[in-house]
This record gives sequence, structure tokens and C-alpha cells, in this order.
Amino acid sequence: MGLLAGIHSPSDLKKLPRQELPQLAEEIRKLIVEVVSKNGGHLASSLGAVELAIAIHYVFDAPSDKIIWDVGHQAYAHKLLTGRADQFRTLRKFGGLSGFTKRSESPFDTFTTGHSSTSISAALGIVCANRLQEKTSKVVAVIGDGSMTAGLAYEALNQAGDLHKDLIVILNDNDMSISRNVGALSSLLSRTFSDQRLQSWRKDFGEFLRSLPKIGDNIYQWAKRSEESFKTFITPGMLFEAFNFDYFGPINGHNLNHLINILNNIKNIKDPVLLHVTTTKGKGYEQAEKNPIYFHGVGCFDVSSGRSTAPECAIPTYTEVFGDFLLQLAEKNDKIVAVTAAMPEGTGLARFSQKFPERFFDVGIAEQHGVTFAAGMATEGFRPVVAIYSTFLQRAYDQIIHDVCIEKLPVIFAVDRGGVVGEDGPTHHGQFDISYLRSLPYMVVMAPKDENELCRMLVTAVAHAGPIAIRYPRGAAMGVPLERSPKAIPIGQAEILTRGDDLIILAIGRMVGLAMEAHQKLLARGIHCTVVNCRFVKPLDAECILALVRHIPCVLTLEENALQGGFGSAVLELLGDHGVSHVQVKRLGLPDSFVEHGTSSELRSKYGLDTDGILQGALDLIDRSVHLSPSIGALAQGQ
Repeated sequence: MGLLAGIHSPSDLKKLPRQELPQLAEEIRKLIVEVVSKNGGHLASSLGAVELAIAIHYVFDAPSDKIIWDVGHQAYAHKLLTGRADQFRTLRKFGGLSGFTKRSESPFDTFTTGHSSTSISAALGIVCANRLQEKTSKVVAVIGDGSMTAGLAYEALNQAGDLHKDLIVILNDNDMSISRNVGALSSLLSRTFSDQRLQSWRKDFGEFLRSLPKIGDNIYQWAKRSEESFKTFITPGMLFEAFNFDYFGPINGHNLNHLINILNNIKNIKDPVLLHVTTTKGKGYEQAEKNPIYFHGVGCFDVSSGRSTAPECAIPTYTEVFGDFLLQLAEKNDKIVAVTAAMPEGTGLARFSQKFPERFFDVGIAEQHGVTFAAGMATEGFRPVVAIYSTFLQRAYDQIIHDVCIEKLPVIFAVDRGGVVGEDGPTHHGQFDISYLRSLPYMVVMAPKDENELCRMLVTAVAHAGPIAIRYPRGAAMGVPLERSPKAIPIGQAEILTRGDDLIILAIGRMVGLAMEAHQKLLARGIHCTVVNCRFVKPLDAECILALVRHIPCVLTLEENALQGGFGSAVLELLGDHGVSHVQVKRLGLPDSFVEHGTSSELRSKYGLDTDGILQGALDLIDRSVHLSPSIGALAQGQ
């Protein structure tokens, strides 16, 4: 059965002698690899944090003590140690365990995470709440995996150091180049500096020096500078001590004895503490250690070889088409620059970065800075293309408004992962971008029906003299041929794909292809639709839509975005502004709730955004319309 079978909570973990913990770590890694190979997930980061999770739960008393895992990429071992081993095979499955920490899933998940760099802020909030309630529980924030590149983390460090609250931050450094690991000396130094007796002696001796008449404070400051100079020589501690944190590290994050010893020591320090541990991303699985970027977030794979087991698809993804065509445009236009936020591979810009390294800018996990940085380049005549996932672009909303839109700067937003993205769940679905972008003055918002139209929209965007966003989905494109020289699309021009007098279907982006499939099923029932590829959410093709509704009083809108403030709302506003009151409108889109995790097909089926859901929506609309003839009403009933 193994040791893991007997771990149902951290209290069971604490019963194990230390010498058995490495075996437990091995069992945890084996199960994580097995499950992720079948379900997909964030493998490399979680493998690297196994000993860290064991040590934290061995020393601290969760859920009374609060453990916050930044992002959640590192938290699979945490889930296994906190009563979820029996459910772990449901990881990222529809109705199963989330791939991230989630408060509603377990009392051991202190904070729901999905976007990076929130852990220190949340932890400090809990520390202050504990102080107000006179609680003495410890609060630990585990941050890493690149999260320290975000300004939010430093804002939290700044406040924490100023408040001098009882907070422990563990920096899991897994090759993010904060500093090089200098090995045994640094590890020994950290364990020595953290010893409780030494901490008490340092405090008492410091008070003694400062009490000496006339010269005391000067001697104390000299002694402190001497210690800090020595620590700076072998560690990056001064960066964090500048924030008034007691810094310890770097320490080997895979040495359980050292981890447990130092955690036991710093547990009793009442001031803010930062423990720097170094880990190997992908630890224990050779393929992930060799290629941690690929195995950071991975689909199903064969454990023995590490190769993907997903069916091969000759059709490129929208992301790949975007990256390839942007590269073509950049070869002809030296004013095109590319900006991304720690996602060159994920946004399709890896080849761009290799071909034009001087015109490629990875700003780290700093979307706010990335947008304002792009705005600065736009003021100097460049055409910056900011490629960021829809859900992450939300973090830069203020900068889009103030630094781009007010002055109508020509920044191009390549909004990847628009719509449902699958197993990563509510923190990663791009369900709000249409709503939050179309409300902004001067912003143009468009979404392609296929990959060729994506290329045409890129041409349109580069030629446009103001802010413009192209929103496209995750996954394989439609498989249509690409034109050699795609032409720009006139801003705001829709495309009528089919004509029929019974129903208008206004669709945007991915939903256009599904609308065409539903059109065929409706045609088999004798219902004739006009299907419009609207292409632009803003500006809408008002002339086209208003002309159609004069003769066809039944409109179905389709979008893979929240209905509130989305594409369908824009259509309703258009009709209302022009006094059109005789039209029946039904909107299909994502509900006023956060969409859970599951495969994209499962989620679209649940929310009526697949072909069958569109067909049923159309039939319901026709059936309820008081303006339709009895014959059409009969068709809707299948008579």
C-alpha cells in the first residue's frame, strides 16, 4: 500500500519518523506523474515542490496555521497530504479536483489561486486579521515559479516589512535566476542564522550595544553592517532585508532534514521572515528535469518516453498561426515589435524572439508594465503587438484605459485563449474580454471565424491608427487554407454567409463555425437562416444588422463570452438606440457565474454553446416569437 495510503491529513504525516519521509516523497512523485500523464496539468513545478510541501505540513499545523500556495502550480503534493489522495485521479476532470488551490474544495486551501503573485498580499491580510482577532496561528506564503517577477509581490513585501507583522514567506526558486545556489556554505549559514538561540542572542546583544553611552548606536550600526556585508557576499538577502524581512537562504529545497530544521527555527520568529529555497523543476522525473518548460503545463503523455499521447493534428492552433503570420509581417515591417508577459511559448512568439531578439520583449509576469511599456513604444512610431491570454490581460485593465486608449495609441492586443479554455477552470477561462474591452472609447474589438481571417485581422490591426484587439480561442483552428497575401478588413464590416428569411444568426469568433453547423440542421427542418459573421464586436456593422432586421424579426446572437456586457448586449444596444422594438432577440453565451473546469467540449455542451445547444436555442426563439407565421411555429415543433 505504501506510506501515502496512510496519509489522510497532516496529522498522519506528523506520525512518520523523518527517515521515512524521502520514501513518501518518492511515492507522491510517482502518483503525480501517473495522474498528470493521463489528465494533463502542471507537472514540473509540483514535482519540484514535493519535499517543501512535506516539510511545511510536518512543521506547521494546517488548517489552523494558514498555508497559501501562490498560483497553485506547486500544490499537487499539498493536495495529496491534505485528505485528497483518494480523489487525486479526478484532477482537472469535470466535477473532480481543481488543478489549483480552491477554498470551496478543502479547508486546507486557505486561498483560491490561479493568477500568480497574490500569495504574499493574501497572507499579510490574514496576518492582520489574526492580529485583530488575537489569533496566534502562523501564516505561510509559498511563492515561486516566476511569481516574484510581478510588482504585486513587491507591493506586499513593502507593506509587510513596514507593518512588522508575523509572516513567513517561502521563496521557491526553481531556476528563475534570482541568484545562483552557492551550496553547502549558504545552506549551513541559513540554518545557523535561523537558530532560536542565535536569534535571541543577536537581539539581546544588539540592545546591549545600543545601550552603551555615546558610542553604542554607532557600534551597533557597524556590527549590523558587517553581518549584512557577509550575508550579501554569499546570498541575495539584502534585497529582502531592505523590506525589513529577516532573510535565510538559499537552502536546498530537497533536503528534508534541513528544511524541517530551518522551518522549526523560523516558526518562532515574530518579525517578517523570508526563506529562500532552491528546487529543481521537474525533480524526480527525468523528462521533466530535461525540459521543464514543456512539462510546466502539459497534456497527456507517455510516462516512459515523455512524448505526448494526444492524437496528432495537422491543423495548426490559432496561437501557432498568429505567431507564424506575425513573423511574416515583421519581416516586411521593422516597426512591428512583440511584447509578452512571461509566455513566449504559450503565445506563439518563440520563433519571433529568435528571429528578432532586439524587437521582442518579455516583461515577466508584469502585464500592467507590459501594456504601458508598449504604449511608450507606440508613442515613438512603433506598432507593438501585446500577446497576452485573455484572463491575464484583466490585470492590466487600468493601463489599457489610461495609457493606451485616452491618447488613441496604436497598440495591438493579441488576446489569446478567448472563451472557454478547459481544465484550468474559472481563473483561466477568457469569458470577460469582450465585455471589458468593448466599453473602452476608441478601442476596436474583433474576433476571427477561422485562421485565415485571423491573418487578415492582423493586417487590419497593423494598419490601424488606434488601439485594437484581436480575440481568438485556444486550440486547433478550422483547417482552412491561408491566403498568400491577406487583405485588411474594413473596420466594422460584417460578412453574410447564408441568407434565409426565418431567422438571423449573428455570431462572433469560434461561434461562427458552430452557427454554420446549426444552420444545416435547421435547414433540414425547413428553417432558413441568415448567418452573419459579424467579425467586429466594436464597431458593429450597424448598417448590415439594421437592414436585416427590417425583414427578419427573429435574432439569435452567439458568443463565447459572458452575456453581461458582451456581444449580444452590443446588438441589443444597437437595436434600442435605433428604436427597433419589433424584433425578438435571444442571446447565447456564458452565464453570470464562473465556469468550472472540464474539457472544452463538456463545458460548451453544458452551457448550450455547441451545435445542439445552438439548434435548441434557435427553435426556442422561433417557437416563442409572436411575429412568426403559424407555419414557422409548426416547423419549430418539428411538425
